[in-house]
Amino acid sequence: MKKYKMDWNRIETLGQLDTIEAESFENPILIFKHSTRCFISKSALKMFENEFNPQGEIIPYFLDLLEHRDISNEIAHRYNVIHQSPQVIIIKNGKAIYDASHERIDATKLD
Repeated sequence: MKKYKMDWNRIETLGQLDTIEAESFENPILIFKHSTRCFISKSALKMFENEFNPQGEIIPYFLDLLEHRDISNEIAHRYNVIHQSPQVIIIKNGKAIYDASHERIDATKLD
């Protein structure tokens, strides 16, 4: 049973990364990087959405990799994480404090 309705904020411009970084000093930010053509990514997204139950004020962001690979590349560079798809990254106080990809994505670890 779904515990929480995902209300994704979509990342569509490079400039949003500055906003996300600033927000991360107030609340943790979750970025879910998703490839819309990949079955594994679709499965991971569905499972994540069904299991995610945030504690506190985590703000969820969604990035469509096929539309915005440049943004994904900047996230990898800015937060020193290797690009993966699917991938979850948690940003807090301007730094990546957690990342997981593929079968390691587990929303229950974020509760």
